[in-house]
Amino acid sequence: MNKSNKYIWFSFLPAIAYWYLEANYDLKTALVGGLILAVLEMLVEKIFTKHIHTISKVNFFLILILGGIAFVAADGIWFKLQPAFTGVLMGSYILYRVVKDDSLMLQMMKEMNQTNIPDGLIQFMEKNMAIFLLAYGLFMGVIAITTSTDTWLFFKTGGFYIATFIFFIIQMLYIRRKARS
Repeated sequence: MNKSNKYIWFSFLPAIAYWYLEANYDLKTALVGGLILAVLEMLVEKIFTKHIHTISKVNFFLILILGGIAFVAADGIWFKLQPAFTGVLMGSYILYRVVKDDSLMLQMMKEMNQTNIPDGLIQFMEKNMAIFLLAYGLFMGVIAITTSTDTWLFFKTGGFYIATFIFFIIQMLYIRRKARS
């Protein structure tokens, strides 16, 4: 496992801290704890990977802005909307690139010299991934608004990976079926 993949587990810390602190302390303590751990997450990423990924920066600023709104409004829902905004922004950006025929995945595959996969297949998968991210972002908005912080934490962390795994299994089954016909 490379350094960048090991770091991914640190991305759960702000959400876990927020969940724990919200359950045991007042909202403002939970928000400050979540923000402090978001800062620590970026520091750990910088130390272990020698740079900070764009998505980490976007998530940090979303946590900062939404956490600030939650702090002033005294309503934790704003903090919990961060994964909804992230999913919608990422899905929209990828979908925009697909519609403009400027495939992000195709560009990455060519940079890695992985040209043995048909362009149409990569663009198909990328479009579906964009739709998945958009849908998951909207789903996380509903989860943040309508359920407990316990449920939100599950879908923010492990639930996302489970849903992504299921999405990729369905993608692979569809592609295998399509290849046979």
